[in-house]
Amino acid sequence: MINFTKMHGLGNDFIVIDAINQHISIVPEQIRQLSDRHFGIGFDQLLLVEKPVSENADFKYRIFNADGGEVDQCGNGARCFARFVRDKKLSDKDEICVDTNSGQLVLHFDHNQLITVNMGIPQHAPAEIPVLAEQESRFYTIQVNDTEKAFGAVSMGNPHAVIQVTDVKTAPVAELGKALENHIFFPERVNVGFMQIVDRQHIKLRVFERGAAETLACGSGACAAVVIGIEHNLLEHTVCVELPGGELTINWPGRGEPVLMTGPAVSVFEGQLTL
Repeated sequence: MINFTKMHGLGNDFIVIDAINQHISIVPEQIRQLSDRHFGIGFDQLLLVEKPVSENADFKYRIFNADGGEVDQCGNGARCFARFVRDKKLSDKDEICVDTNSGQLVLHFDHNQLITVNMGIPQHAPAEIPVLAEQESRFYTIQVNDTEKAFGAVSMGNPHAVIQVTDVKTAPVAELGKALENHIFFPERVNVGFMQIVDRQHIKLRVFERGAAETLACGSGACAAVVIGIEHNLLEHTVCVELPGGELTINWPGRGEPVLMTGPAVSVFEGQLTL
């Protein structure tokens, strides 16, 4: 029997498993079965807490999408990861450092029990996102269903495309998100954000996540949207991002600096499963 905790960050939901104090070996088919919201537990991602691989880190953080594929980054998951290790008394630090497949994250508890994640420095070079472009551009354009689509692109440890829309309520998130996610322009697929700018300190956002479809919130997607908005001189350096599941605060000073994301993380229930 494997102990797990069901958690969410603004409705982006996870099961989190302590892989330090219990042995776990899991394959993609098992993750797909567990993520099914009718026949399984139901979740957007599965998170594993493992021993660190770096001397200065406290833990390693691994993320698996609902389709069973392992990914490198999940901002909402990082906040839940921090809440989990605090609640399970795996660490009593106010600030922890975790290894991920895309580098290290620093997670910090504030006095309101919100969690701030240092999401690292955005990567803009085409090879780092990655996209199939010869040089960096503020806007990339590709053909989708015989229509030309323009978007900004950035990596937050995972690839993001951000499209500005007039109203997120009517944005074609499912159709266009799926088409872009699997477009040949993105060698590792892509997360697609649909951003409505309310004012220079407030945006609304919906995100179609690769391997999970649309979720109620996407932390790295919120960071990517703010980075693109600042790059295009549309936003200030601290922005409230309104997602279907709630709000995040994103701060980015500019090129060469890390993005800071602040928001809540909630435990829903404990359970056991048999693999």
